[in-house]
Amino acid sequence: MKLCRIFAILTTIVVAHIATLAHADRVKDLAEVAGVRDNQLIGYGLVVGLNGTGDGKMSFTSQSMTSMLARFGVNLSDTLSNYDGSTSRNALELKNVAAVMITANLPAFAKPGQRIDVTISTIGASTSLRGGSLIMSRLLGVDGDVYALAQGALAVSGASASAGGASATVNVPTVGRIPSGATVEKMVETPFSTSEFIVLNLKNSDFTTNRRLANAINDTFGPGTATALDAVSTRILAPAEVNQRVTFLSMIENLEVEPAAPPARVVVNSRTGTVVISRNVKVDAAAVTHGGITVTVKTSNKVVQPGAFSQTGETTNEVNTEVLIEEQANNMFLFTPGIELQDIVDAVNAVGATPSALVSILQALKQSGSLRADLIVI
Repeated sequence: MKLCRIFAILTTIVVAHIATLAHADRVKDLAEVAGVRDNQLIGYGLVVGLNGTGDGKMSFTSQSMTSMLARFGVNLSDTLSNYDGSTSRNALELKNVAAVMITANLPAFAKPGQRIDVTISTIGASTSLRGGSLIMSRLLGVDGDVYALAQGALAVSGASASAGGASATVNVPTVGRIPSGATVEKMVETPFSTSEFIVLNLKNSDFTTNRRLANAINDTFGPGTATALDAVSTRILAPAEVNQRVTFLSMIENLEVEPAAPPARVVVNSRTGTVVISRNVKVDAAAVTHGGITVTVKTSNKVVQPGAFSQTGETTNEVNTEVLIEEQANNMFLFTPGIELQDIVDAVNAVGATPSALVSILQALKQSGSLRADLIVI
């Protein structure tokens, strides 16, 4: 009862603290618990039941099928006799079988018996997995242990068709998924229930945000509860009991912290012409002019004939070329020291700059040292 009262008081304090913050984000949106993450699994298997779109005479597919059938007492030998009495080793003709790689993400705290989705991709000559079924396959972790078993009918969104020498493909028919197609066989241990501390890692590294996070936890649960280690990690003294630890972390992740303003950046997508300018971008005193020169070359061909009564002369081809140069008369605009985002946008829009021209202006400002921001081109 005493423990319940303590948690009730702490919950009231947390709610009151949240109400005092206007523009803040929840801790669960800013940070994640160290060690609590997905784990990637990978496996190799066979997809059967294909409608003639399998691997055919791929050697590793033949070896896999032979090995699998041998476990069921089927002696399938691919050693064939020749006419001269010698033997040769040939791959089986497996038009309805495809060798595949299987991938999956094992969520944190996934328990044996739970089911996860799997993705299947061809690695041989198979042209489509539509209509196929995956034979039971093992999914391994990075340590080589088996963490899940996958099996089931594939759902393939892609399709392909061909007729008369023409073919058409929609999406990717060589990749499929099996929703809930794998059963978890082994749990991945995490330090959440055994470690003395809980460590929160910010999704975006920032010293100011991490300091505010540690201060918010200490203001709510008492001094010394949280310690900011660097720009990413905050170490939190956690209760020893697992159930209390879950409740404690639930209260922390619902605290609200005002994140620090992001660094001044200008991000340019060179392929699409998209330019994103953060609110902290400023420009020192600079004068910018934007204009273009248009060069037009006109060529006209003229045939010159000799006179009507001329005894000499011949027909000639006369080429006339005309070059015109036009320069746009755009005014120069001035950036005063310390102007902000809205002033930059207004000034650039005033001269009618296109996205590509804006990129050129920003690059020139950066080279001149007037742009107080990181210029990132993606």
